[in-house]
Order: sequence, then structure tokens, then C-alpha cells
Amino acid sequence: MSKSGFVVMIGRSNVGKSTLMNSIVGSKIAITTPKPQTTRLPIQGIITRDEGQIVFVDTPGILKGAKDLLSKRLAEAVRASLEDVDIIAYIVDPTREIGQEEREVMRMIEEIDKPKVLVINKVDLEHKPFIDFYRDLSENYTATVEVSALRGTNVHRLVETFYEYLPEGIYYYPEHQLTNMPNKIWLAELIREKLFLRLRQELPYTTHVEVTEVEERANGMMYVAATIFTTEDRYKRMIIGQGGRGVREIGQSTRKELEAVMGSKVFLDLNVEVNTHWMERFE
Repeated sequence: MSKSGFVVMIGRSNVGKSTLMNSIVGSKIAITTPKPQTTRLPIQGIITRDEGQIVFVDTPGILKGAKDLLSKRLAEAVRASLEDVDIIAYIVDPTREIGQEEREVMRMIEEIDKPKVLVINKVDLEHKPFIDFYRDLSENYTATVEVSALRGTNVHRLVETFYEYLPEGIYYYPEHQLTNMPNKIWLAELIREKLFLRLRQELPYTTHVEVTEVEERANGMMYVAATIFTTEDRYKRMIIGQGGRGVREIGQSTRKELEAVMGSKVFLDLNVEVNTHWMERFE
């Protein structure tokens, strides 16, 4: 009988969880930016091999001292992702000193009676002063694997480790499927990534993207309509940019990637609106 199960990836902000899942699955499933906490919903990537099927759940990062409504919703999403999983992959960054975020993650997984794999990421970096500290934690975990999610170093070994501790079971998804994320959500995440990459630290966390329509037109062009929601007019002006330059650049970079993936022309109808209540959708 084949093996199957869920592996949840947990760690503090910007340790590389999304990059690691994309590297494992071999396709862009989760958005990756330098800005902390860009993953907002638990996203699932899927790999199916002769050994069985693994469903990876990428969780939002834990942010130090986060008190706002959105951050609390994200923390609740992390805790919910830990329920009914088969393996916990705890991702750490040896370039950063342990802090409140890290201790919070450790507390969350300490009492869970499941195989726990410590994944020390970013080993390709020359300056990683805290790697010995994390190596010393190995005795508290079922297995430890050092990887570079960005370069793919030891990712194959990490996957083999997951299969080793995966229980027997039936497949949850068809063999060819790489994610359970609906197309509209994936498209919204891609637009949000380009939004983060363009505005970086200037962009507030109170920004959300919704794709309202995806349609293949008669000429073979894919039509995508999406709205960027933010909470204040000043943020809307920031996103749109002078003369609409900002929103055009976001649309162009999104469309370029979509056309490369889909192999067809894409028309992206992108709008920006102010809605002070969009965060309530995470309740």
C-alpha cells in the first residue's frame, strides 16, 4: 500500500517556507517576497511519486508582537493547520538569532505527538552565526535536515525523510495535481506578490487582492479581472502611482509571468479600491 499524508510547514516570518515548498513541488505554488508574512492563507502543494503522495501545507509566519486583527487571524490559521497533520516540518533560519517569534513556534509544536523534522534552511549563505544553536536542538526532533530552499540543496533528501515517516494511506488528490488552490486564489496571490515586490516596505499589510473573473475569450486570450483592496485613500494613491504607473507595472509583471505559465496571451483588468472592512473576511 502507498503512503500518503499531510506535512505542515511552520516557522517564523521569512525563514523560507514558501520558497521551500515551491522547490519541493517544482512549481510556483506560494508567493515569495522579502517582506515578512506574505503568506496569508494555508496553501497546499502536492507531490505524488512511487513512494506515495505528500500534501504540503504552507502556513503564515509568526510575527513578533503582532496585535492587529489580521495578524491574529493569521496566528489562528497556523494553529488550525497543526490539527490532523502527519508530520511537522519546523523551518529555521540560522542567520537570525532566536527570539520571541521562534519561542512561540516551539511552544505551538512542543506537545504535538507527531514526527517533527527540523529543517535548517539557508545553509548556502556564508554568514550563518546561529547554525550551531539550531543544530543543538536536533535531539528534540525526529530528524534534522539542512537545506537551501533557494538553490535546492538537500531538498531531495528532505523529501525522502518525509516519505520515511509518512503513514500508509490512499491518495487525496489526482496524481498530476500540484495544488488544491483554486485558480482565482492562485492568481490573486500572484498579483499580491508583484504588489509586494514593487512597493516593498512602503506597502501596508492591510492590502488584499480578489480575482472576480477568469475567462478564455474567443480569440484564445485569457481575460482576468481583479481588484486590489486597501484601507485608506493614501494607500490607494501609493499603489496606483503617479499617472497610474504603479498599477500598470504591477499588471505588466503579473501578465508576463502568467503568459509564460499559460502559453497564451493574457488581458489583466486590474483595479484598486478602498474598503476598510476587507479584513473581516478572515473572521
